[in-house]
Amino acid sequence: MRIIIGVPHPKQVHFWKNIIKNLENDGHEVKIVAWEKDITLYLLDVYGFDYEVIGKNYKGLMKKAYGMFKIDLELFRAAKEFKPDILAGAPVNLAHVSKLIGKPHINFCDTEHANLTILLTFPFSDVIITPSCFKRKINPKKHVAFNGYMELAYLHPNYFKPDLSILDDLGLSKDDKFIIMRFVSWGASHDIGDMGFTNKEEVIKSLERFGQVFITSEKKLSPELEKYKMTIPPEKIHHILYFADLYMGESAPMTTESAILGTPAIFVSTSRRGYTDELENKYDLLYTFSDSETMQKYALEKAFELLEDENVKKKWETKRMKMLSEKIDVTKFMTEFIETYPESFYKYTKMEKIER
Repeated sequence: MRIIIGVPHPKQVHFWKNIIKNLENDGHEVKIVAWEKDITLYLLDVYGFDYEVIGKNYKGLMKKAYGMFKIDLELFRAAKEFKPDILAGAPVNLAHVSKLIGKPHINFCDTEHANLTILLTFPFSDVIITPSCFKRKINPKKHVAFNGYMELAYLHPNYFKPDLSILDDLGLSKDDKFIIMRFVSWGASHDIGDMGFTNKEEVIKSLERFGQVFITSEKKLSPELEKYKMTIPPEKIHHILYFADLYMGESAPMTTESAILGTPAIFVSTSRRGYTDELENKYDLLYTFSDSETMQKYALEKAFELLEDENVKKKWETKRMKMLSEKIDVTKFMTEFIETYPESFYKYTKMEKIER
């Protein structure tokens, strides 16, 4: 089988890397089309993937509209040359081009408020796969839900083994307390109108009394915060998250990654996600603060409570193991779904009808 997979974002590199390896090991030919965004191309290089760059991330709605049509044309050309049997991935362009060449598109979505992307993608997709905790209603003739999170595709214990030596890169010992903070750029289409921390400097100063604070950020930091910037290679971030005493940030994916790894996590954002809500309400692995007027104050209070608990990491590991015992191997599921499509679609939609 010949498969085009779209990788528009660093998280998608992590999500797809094990799936692509499985598909290639099973004899399928995979073509990766990638977007220049943040460290996406860097990660593809680090993991040794061949890929074709077909576009970049445009800022502003007008530029994004221009970019969509331009990338549609580039992807159409690439698809005509490669002649895929299936196109898979979240980018809107894959859905559009799939219809132009008459091949199925398998879409993935875990962000309910990505309204513009959903509007431009779902009508053209043949299958829309989401976590079972996805809160938005989807056409049941297209929808397949899986019992897991996208982050489990790369952080499930079957695929991720924490490396303690990463602490040496930060000059830390296993007994040192440290906190990871994440700031986002708020430049994505689904981020319009949302916000996070109101005073980053205040948060960091408040947390420093508990341990060393490290920042990872999508946007340039102020001179006051630059000294907190984490300097490890980006591909090692999940090892750092695993050993951290606390994660606190504006990124839903990194909040989820931390929670899945057994690190207490605090999500500070006016937006919410079905998957973060489930990890909070069902497994108590993270906490969300979304009221624009009070979220920083109450998030800090929760952070103090967690950092003052000497047994918090042990408690989180117990919660993590419960969560893992109830979730599927997402990489295995995705590999088998693509390899056996369309039979896999009929299988899972039939199972959902029986469960209802």
